Amino acid sequence: MTETSVTPALPPHSDGVNLCLAELLQYKNQAVRWLPPAQSIWSQLNGQHLSRKKGRGMNFSEVRPYQPGDDIRAIDWRVTARTGKTHTKLFTEEREQPVMLLIDLSQNMHFGSMLLLKSVQAAHFASLLSWLAVSEQDRIGAIIYTGFQLIECKPTARQQGPLRVINALIEAHRHQEPEQVPVDFAAALKHLHHLCPKGSDIVVISDFYLLTATDKHRLSQLRQHNRIRFVQVSDPLEQGYTHFRGTEHVRDNHQALWVDFSAKDTRQQLHDQYHHHQQFLHNLAHSLAIPVHHLSAAQPLMSQLNPSGVTA
Repeated sequence: MTETSVTPALPPHSDGVNLCLAELLQYKNQAVRWLPPAQSIWSQLNGQHLSRKKGRGMNFSEVRPYQPGDDIRAIDWRVTARTGKTHTKLFTEEREQPVMLLIDLSQNMHFGSMLLLKSVQAAHFASLLSWLAVSEQDRIGAIIYTGFQLIECKPTARQQGPLRVINALIEAHRHQEPEQVPVDFAAALKHLHHLCPKGSDIVVISDFYLLTATDKHRLSQLRQHNRIRFVQVSDPLEQGYTHFRGTEHVRDNHQALWVDFSAKDTRQQLHDQYHHHQQFLHNLAHSLAIPVHHLSAAQPLMSQLNPSGVTA
């Protein structure tokens, strides 16, 4: 379905429906905007509160006798008490942080009423995160969920990582095979749990319509040893916002039917359904201390990010 009103311009090389290499490679040059000391990309998604960029962790290295100039906060009091001499802990900076993406390209995501399919917007953001990760000397990996299969990209460093993810996204987006046996979203979370190295940054990019309350246990397991973020991709029509006034044939994973968008009740039902879904998603995420960020498929990705924002 397409809107009759004026919409923003499509991103370079993109038709909003298909994926190609050029449109995902462009984010390689965009990633530099969020490299330290710039503000975190997470604080610059539209509608998000500012938050400090996550610093790298510190790994314990050894204990040695205290020397003048050492930070007194690093004194190891147990060793000091046992030996009778002051000792201090030494730490080394954690240089590499695995970043794992779970990207939803299921049939629900192949929908867009204005500018882009939600699946295309998800791929754009995944590409940007991939290039940003390797620019920060991290490894990037992904699991791509199509609704019928799981495509695995193990964490890889340097340019090979993003290129592997991008090529897998293009291939998965091009070949949707609904005649296969469906795979639950829970299976994607389970596979992520097995593939993900401990201490990873996990980003789940989806509309989360396939997420259920029974997935809370698996998410809780992932949350114990990793940092998780949700990025919800939505379309205005899902919220009942559309200038279209007429009847349209609409299909999802469960049914196909004719919908009369000229009826106010129809638009209100869509709005209520979306609101109910938002309540479920945010309540589940809040119970697990998982932040939820939002992207619209009705605007180019870069217009929803503000690299010149004020640092928190």
